[in-house]
Amino acid sequence: MIYAPPPHITDMIQTVREFIREELYPLERIYIPRGFKGAEAALEPKRQKVKEMGLWAPHMPKAYGGLGLSLTEFAYISEELGRSVFGHYVFNSAAPDIGNMELLLAHGSEEQKERWLKPLIAGEIRSCFSMTEPEHAGSNPVWMDTTAVRDGDEYVINGHKWFSTSADGAAFTVVMAVTDPNAQKHRRASMLIVTTDTPGFVLEANTPVAGHVGEGYFTHGEVRFIDARVPTSNLIGEEGEGFILAQERLGPGRIHHTMRWIGIAERAFDLMCSYAVKRELSPGNPLSHQQIIKAWIAESRAEIDAARLLVLDTAARIDEQGPYAARNEISEIKFYVANMLQHVLDRAIQVHGGLGVTDYTPLAYWYGHERAARIYDGADEVHKMVVARRILREYEKRQ
Repeated sequence: MIYAPPPHITDMIQTVREFIREELYPLERIYIPRGFKGAEAALEPKRQKVKEMGLWAPHMPKAYGGLGLSLTEFAYISEELGRSVFGHYVFNSAAPDIGNMELLLAHGSEEQKERWLKPLIAGEIRSCFSMTEPEHAGSNPVWMDTTAVRDGDEYVINGHKWFSTSADGAAFTVVMAVTDPNAQKHRRASMLIVTTDTPGFVLEANTPVAGHVGEGYFTHGEVRFIDARVPTSNLIGEEGEGFILAQERLGPGRIHHTMRWIGIAERAFDLMCSYAVKRELSPGNPLSHQQIIKAWIAESRAEIDAARLLVLDTAARIDEQGPYAARNEISEIKFYVANMLQHVLDRAIQVHGGLGVTDYTPLAYWYGHERAARIYDGADEVHKMVVARRILREYEKRQ
């Protein structure tokens, strides 16, 4: 089998799969309708159990309390975690925390690592990421109004952000702000850490998405910075490196997301097939006998398998050559897997009929919330345009 899991993590994969099925699946039907606050009390003991099992933060180095898995190795685990709406959160490898952990690990100062990275990895605090602005197109991230003006040994931050996922209850945000408006467009912005108790940091609202405002971790916050002052030591990396760091953060992040989507698709596929063979249209006539259902199942199986191979190949390339060498593949998996997920979820809901749009399965939850997969981290259309432009550039050179 091409891209079979490395032997040294096969037992781990099976352990994670069993934990997800036995410990987290039963919580979904009870807690999805009640929101994160309703689930939090039941999820905390599960998080402690994961720590006791030695499976906590598998993406982080062992020296920081993780398992030290490579990006490709973690991809297999991420798929398993994606099978439950709670999987990544319970294993402390959920976005946006996972991206902020990787960012601080690679570019944070020793002070930043001690103050924010270590407690974040330990699960003692949560974080968020503030980049997108409602006043400007997210597909043009270099166009932003949020500023961070140097004033002695402080930055004064002013601006408006939204879709700061998990801002509700977060201890800090990493904010992208313009530090030099006169610089070349990709050198105008920087990344700074702002604690949420900083005067001038305001969580205005949790943005309603697909009919749900959410609470706690499962939210998308709209935030303002009103003369929020932070010390210059809160700058991540160097001034003007904001977009460089963002791209570095997004490369592995797209592996995390796409393998999570594949996990969701596998769960949806399993639910679809299980329901098709047991749901009867009439005595002795199950849904699975219908030709169109068989076609949907075959198409879904092929699409999921193709997506997995594409993502694992990209992860291996990043591990071996770095994100820049895999930039085309990183864009390809973003739009390909996001669309695959939509197709599989839609078929699974259709097979379930009315049950599919209820909260008695996780299908409707995913369908509402994962539609955004085709938008965040770069809209599909942008990624397609970029990939095509690079491909055509090579052909133009031959003329």
